[in-house]
Amino acid sequence: MSDMTAEQFAQRVSDFGLAERRAIDQAINELGAGERSLDEAIKVFQARGVVTTLQTDKILKGDRSGYFYGDYKVLYLIGAGTFARVYRAEKDGEVYAVKVLRKRFRDEVQELEQFLREGRMGLKLRHPNIVSIIDVVADKRNPFLVMEFVEGQTLRELVKIRGKLPADLALNLMNGIASGLAHAASLGIAHRDLKLSNVLISSDGKAKLVDFGLAALSDRNNPEKVADCPNVRAIDYAALERGTGVRKDDPRSDIYFAGNMLYHMIAGEPALTETRDRLQRLNVTRFQEVVPLHEKVPDVPGAANQVAMRCMEFNPEKRIQSAAQLQAEVKKTIEIIEAGPRERTANTTSVEGYEDLDAPSSEGQGYVVMLVASKASLQNAIRERLKSRGYRVLVISDPNRALARFSPVDEPPADCVVFSAAELGGLALEAFNQFASDEHTSEIPSILLVDRRQTSIIKGARRGPKRKLLALPLKVRELRAALKQALTGVEKRDAGAY
Repeated sequence: MSDMTAEQFAQRVSDFGLAERRAIDQAINELGAGERSLDEAIKVFQARGVVTTLQTDKILKGDRSGYFYGDYKVLYLIGAGTFARVYRAEKDGEVYAVKVLRKRFRDEVQELEQFLREGRMGLKLRHPNIVSIIDVVADKRNPFLVMEFVEGQTLRELVKIRGKLPADLALNLMNGIASGLAHAASLGIAHRDLKLSNVLISSDGKAKLVDFGLAALSDRNNPEKVADCPNVRAIDYAALERGTGVRKDDPRSDIYFAGNMLYHMIAGEPALTETRDRLQRLNVTRFQEVVPLHEKVPDVPGAANQVAMRCMEFNPEKRIQSAAQLQAEVKKTIEIIEAGPRERTANTTSVEGYEDLDAPSSEGQGYVVMLVASKASLQNAIRERLKSRGYRVLVISDPNRALARFSPVDEPPADCVVFSAAELGGLALEAFNQFASDEHTSEIPSILLVDRRQTSIIKGARRGPKRKLLALPLKVRELRAALKQALTGVEKRDAGAY
């Protein structure tokens, strides 16, 4: 810890304009009279929202700049790439994302110009599925872009948490992506860096494209410029375009990589092997030897498989030809999938975001599942659907009472425990982790249901072969699949004994 005193820390908060004097004085008063330690001061200042952890770290390091970009006060670092950092910032009570070119590139004319071109081009793009750029500040000492702040996570983070996405969810997200691409294409702009990390998923589930930086790099007057890979991020596009003999600005290149994203969402892994090796990325066979999606995911709906593989046709003439056509194909595929279940059963129901379209079965016969959830509608939704599959379901609303049911000397009351953090939050997390660590329950499978926005719970969950996280909302078939996997090797109970 720094040799700085609590008083010096408070003075620097004031000197750097991070808070009004009144808020600083109130925090100091809370510390009380007498000697105040720096640790105590930091805890109070952060608890009262006077400073953030990022601002605190900068103060302790002795930084005298980087607290503001223009009138935008920096709060947190939310993203960092090779060329720029993105901060959460505020101005006049409103929250923004501020993208700042890294210092080492500010004296590089080409990098600076590309960064500013990206911003100016982004000012033209106004669409619900594209992150808006609000302002471009061309200060050579501190160039930055002001963007719409999206509360949520990247599509890559979502797929990492979920493992893979149901085809209908993946298609709905791709519908938004294609809509944003079609709008950009109508202005003569291609994205040229399509990947999961360049799609943000807002807290209401909307897909929003970000980072048109390589589109800004594209120079239509010099077709060879991108093909020669002046920028490491352009390699994948350049390799595809050189291998298929098309211009670097061919709109069908975005379609191919959109197909790779759809494949990645459904399969849980990309069609194109991800590597940093330049020679491997330039090898054209990488784009020709794609394993069909249905071989990775045997139960993928045929229409979803078809649209993904048509996007990834190596021959650009056989590929879906534009973003507008891609959106139309995706919408048609969604309609086909939605129509299918209604034709198979007239009893499709949905409760609390859980839905089960398959006929009742006896797959759970001989197993007991304990559900730890406090919301009655959620309890009923899962209990009835699992019971129709042969499971016996015990429902308990108190995590501590659930743990107490498991005794070191008695037979376990359940073969698997499902904890729901959606409403129980940290209580469910603590119980899930304790269940994994207690000797008499460590070998019993457990599942934690967690809202993807509960990032601290996701990070704090203890993982392992017998511990699984499922993101909410989910279809009951996903929970059934997780139960089937968790109960593999678990001996069934005799009829009448459970």
